[in-house]
Amino acid sequence: MQLNIRALKVVYPFLETGSIGYSVLGEEIPYLKIGNGQKQVLYTASIHANEWITSVLLMKFAENYCSSIRSNSTIYGYNAKSLFENVSIYIVPMVNPDGVNLVTGAFLDDSIAYLRAEIISRGFSDIPFPSGWKANINGVDLNLQFPAGWEQAREIKFSQGFTKPAPRDYVGLGPLTEPESLALYNFTLSHNFRLTISYHTQGKEIYWKFLDFMPPMSLKIANIFGEVSGYNVADVPYNSSFAGFKDWFIQQYNRPRLYY
Repeated sequence: MQLNIRALKVVYPFLETGSIGYSVLGEEIPYLKIGNGQKQVLYTASIHANEWITSVLLMKFAENYCSSIRSNSTIYGYNAKSLFENVSIYIVPMVNPDGVNLVTGAFLDDSIAYLRAEIISRGFSDIPFPSGWKANINGVDLNLQFPAGWEQAREIKFSQGFTKPAPRDYVGLGPLTEPESLALYNFTLSHNFRLTISYHTQGKEIYWKFLDFMPPMSLKIANIFGEVSGYNVADVPYNSSFAGFKDWFIQQYNRPRLYY
């Protein structure tokens, strides 16, 4: 992915790149910025390690968009240059690089990182290793780390047996204890995102609200995405309703946030 980002930067000099922070193991968490507009939108992917295919999806989207800008053509029926001038799209294609490296086999079986994760997994024999791993390398689910009902999330996940570092569903010792979730939190606070969209791979559903928080335009935007994708616009199951990035963003800003 890092090689692809550097290649895109060479081919499309108007593409801006940077880092929102670093993972537990010191891997850079990159971002791409396309556009000069005042309206800011954030896309994220791979907050869950075993959903790494979403990183490929966002990288391909970035390439297609940049190509459309250079050729002065349209993307999904919209003039790409006009979008470029009116909207700034920020893409964080891989929030959880350590976890992705584990799932995709980038770590050798005898590496410290791999053995560390394997030890954590021994207490959860029903979760395949490493293919079922969603957490960061510390065994903390990064999408259960945000200050929006974190205590409720802890109660729910503890009742399900996730009381310690695990391949998934462990909330950590408190909100924002992990460098990856803290980096995404701080990056969001430092911008003025009108809309944020997170890509996941499970369920073929679009979640658009947090409890009774229903930001203006959220349902309309979710329905548009539903029509394009064929996914169902759905309510979040109660047991998954707390401490996610979506939940915190909606609670903090009362702006549209899609979990896709």
